Amino acid sequence: MTERQLAEVRFLTVAEVASIMRVSKMTVYRMVHAGELPAIRVGRSFRVPEDAVHKYLRTSFVDTA
Repeated sequence: MTERQLAEVRFLTVAEVASIMRVSKMTVYRMVHAGELPAIRVGRSFRVPEDAVHKYLRTSFVDTA
């Protein structure tokens, strides 16, 4: 990944991810620790790339019919 591409990545807080996905912050932490969602550690908190959240949601739809 080039510096320019990295500069264009938008990172979300765990709270923002939880709000987008309509789940608790603990669920997001579990997903990060399980490797289901990529994240970087900034100090004591995590940041998740916004595109990773959208990719996860697109690939996680379950056909219930």
